Amino acid sequence: MKGIILAAGRGSRMRELTNDRPKGMVEVAGKTLLQWQMAALKGAGINEIYIVRGYLGDAIPYSEPTYLENPRWESTNMVSSLLAASELLSADDCVVSYADIIYPAETVQRLMGGRGDIRITYDTQWLELWQKRFADPIDDAETFRLNANGTLAEIGQKARTVAEIEGQYMGLLYFSPQGWRRVVQTLQQLHEERVDRLDMTTMLRTVMAHTPVHAVPVDGGWFEFDGASDIDVFNEMGGYAWTR
Repeated sequence: MKGIILAAGRGSRMRELTNDRPKGMVEVAGKTLLQWQMAALKGAGINEIYIVRGYLGDAIPYSEPTYLENPRWESTNMVSSLLAASELLSADDCVVSYADIIYPAETVQRLMGGRGDIRITYDTQWLELWQKRFADPIDDAETFRLNANGTLAEIGQKARTVAEIEGQYMGLLYFSPQGWRRVVQTLQQLHEERVDRLDMTTMLRTVMAHTPVHAVPVDGGWFEFDGASDIDVFNEMGGYAWTR
């Protein structure tokens, strides 16, 4: 099992916090986001960790992970960073993490122990968190619905009501080599320019039309840092202690 952290983006909503560092190097509760992610992956037994770099990649100083590059980070979206790890994904089971989230090792273990060749985690307690982050949670929350068998039915669209949201996608994924092959086969049907523009939830919507994406529930213990104000909310909620 390998761990892959997608850390190529700048995170412009972090404002001046990312003027001299990528978003994953922003510090919260005494550690950088990347340090929290690496600790969670290692705590789940994943010791072979790769980081996909892009914006100010040399500002990531850690010697433990192996680095991959997305040299086109500025003109592409997150799926292009994922494709930078395609050789790894083709050869071994992999847990893939966004670089702007915090979660405990137990969440990684739950994802690893799930079923299916493509899996994602989702937070069932999302509404409490969104109410603290946003004046109106619906302004930012996206649709998330499941089929009766626990596979993904809908994700990533603009939500009109809370009833359309059974949870929030967390930015933590699992691919077996077989699952990754299905992703690649799907992407090969798309024009290169469209692949460049793909965000992860759009990719998942495209893939799930041909192969099941299994969803693993998590009851809280997760935080997303989309903008600078999220750090204040995180600290107000007790910092990393809130995720335990």
